[in-house]
Amino acid sequence: MPDRNSVRDYIRTIPDFPHEGIMFRDVTTLFGDPRGFRMAVDELVQPYLGAPIDKVAALEARGFILGGAVAHQLSLGFVPIRKQGKLPAATLSESYQLEYGEAVVEMHDDALDPGERVLLIDDLLATGGTAEAGIRLIERLGAEVAGCAFVVELPALNGRKALEAMGVEVRSLCSFEGL
Repeated sequence: MPDRNSVRDYIRTIPDFPHEGIMFRDVTTLFGDPRGFRMAVDELVQPYLGAPIDKVAALEARGFILGGAVAHQLSLGFVPIRKQGKLPAATLSESYQLEYGEAVVEMHDDALDPGERVLLIDDLLATGGTAEAGIRLIERLGAEVAGCAFVVELPALNGRKALEAMGVEVRSLCSFEGL
């Protein structure tokens, strides 16, 4: 078994998925290893211990795996931000740009109270489009984004810059160059 001293060491890279030229960073290998998963959750939680945060929100789907664990460790409630049409009660919707087209995420319109501070979690920060939509949903309910935390960041796609331009603090556990 190879030495695995950091979260990055647990992430598998799959070349040419889903398209030629893309190096897909597969976090399922991280999630599937008890030591790696514990390391990732602990590292996501650590900067926020004792911070004034009321809830953890996470983006579908891999963000849910991390967000639920982070919320549990911080003893906070969890708010899912889902793909359009998946939530059963009244929702707010936000669209964002994909490489080819547009997608929509939703959150229950009663998921947050005005003034609550929310930590937004996802597995990967690329262009920042999905996280931007999540931030806009949180802010539309009058809550404040206390920060965004990701396992993987792809700096070449400038997602951090986009989120920081919205006034949000961004943390990531590791980064990979390229696409």
